[in-house]
Amino acid sequence: MIEFTEGIYTFYVYILTNKRRTVLYTGVTNNLHRRLFQHSTKQNENSFTAKYNVEFLIYYEKFGWIQQAIEREKEIKNFSRSKKIDLIRAFNPNLEFWNYLFE
Repeated sequence: MIEFTEGIYTFYVYILTNKRRTVLYTGVTNNLHRRLFQHSTKQNENSFTAKYNVEFLIYYEKFGWIQQAIEREKEIKNFSRSKKIDLIRAFNPNLEFWNYLFE
């Protein structure tokens, strides 16, 4: 994954998908483990991710500054679907679901 670690904190921009890989969701967080747990347990039952069963991590980037992470999240959100897929495939060629407990 891509890392920008100049700051003292860690922030993540991540992309999730559903089981059939038909939906892509991009988000930002300072705690990837907690945020993925929140998505998988549908803690906000009215959210986009809950509605479309989006809970599988397929891509992430790490940043040391929240400003960089938010800027990157906005950039990725503006990508076309095909450009997002190309970005993901550069690091995860088979769009495999990653176990977020590996870190």
